Amino acid sequence: MTLVQLEYIVAVDTYRSFVGAAQKCFVTQPTLSMQVQKLEEMLNVKIFDRSKQPIIPTEIGAQIIEQARLVLQESQKIKEIINSQQQDVVGELKVGIIPTVAPYLLPRVISAMMEKYPELKLLIWEYTTEDIIHHLKTGVLDCGILATPLADSSIEEMPLYYENFVTYISKNSKLFKKKTIDANDLEDENIWLLNEGHCMRAQVLNICRSTKNNRLQGLTYNTGSVETLIRMVDINNGATLLPELALAELTNKQLSKVRSFKSPEPVREISLATHKNFIKKRMLNALKEEILLIIPKTMKQKKKKDIVGI
Repeated sequence: MTLVQLEYIVAVDTYRSFVGAAQKCFVTQPTLSMQVQKLEEMLNVKIFDRSKQPIIPTEIGAQIIEQARLVLQESQKIKEIINSQQQDVVGELKVGIIPTVAPYLLPRVISAMMEKYPELKLLIWEYTTEDIIHHLKTGVLDCGILATPLADSSIEEMPLYYENFVTYISKNSKLFKKKTIDANDLEDENIWLLNEGHCMRAQVLNICRSTKNNRLQGLTYNTGSVETLIRMVDINNGATLLPELALAELTNKQLSKVRSFKSPEPVREISLATHKNFIKKRMLNALKEEILLIIPKTMKQKKKKDIVGI
């Protein structure tokens, strides 16, 4: 049994395809298939059910793959021991981030990381919360930046900051004249929402306490973009909720449509999340430090704030 064979069966399980796994492992499909078959013959079990499409592991195969992931993670610790003795942050860090955080956080963080750590390779994808959790568990991602708490015992969370939700209201709304907004004020307002799968949609609905607010005059519009929500209010009236960091992108005219919530203000907790067996601590700490450097001090405290569940 070799580490390469274990890498191959983990890849097949992750991508549910021998062709896809071979591409990700940078080998030919026959080479990968031969090594998987050799491992099966040595163990005298079938790891994958090849009659299914996409390919799925057998019952015992799933247990073998789970153990293979642990073995590979432990083997990587040898490299981390060496890296821990070096002064520089080096290696590859695969990061997933939710779309409602990425545009307001990453541009400044990436430029700082690239300047400070030239030997670090950052690979970044925008995913929904559900996808990030799945990819953390399968090893596709090293860490995620997302809203928490997740209530998942296999995921470790490191809170970074607490971001207020604010309302963005059309000038034609009866709420426009209010200086601050109570959640109950939104019950009869037409609210523009992100589409299904975005944790911020669930948080907004938790604040509004009603799912009827995702319709505007019989129209349901599905979007994954906060910027689109802003445009919808600007052109089609109604209201939406925005994360605090998004305000930096608004014009003075748009800022006049922003209203804060009454205390305690609803917030979302944004954290760095990793699988419990994560080992790239030096790279993760470097990323955490750069994020915290650009976050206002007031957002690092959760006093007098109401964390909204996802």
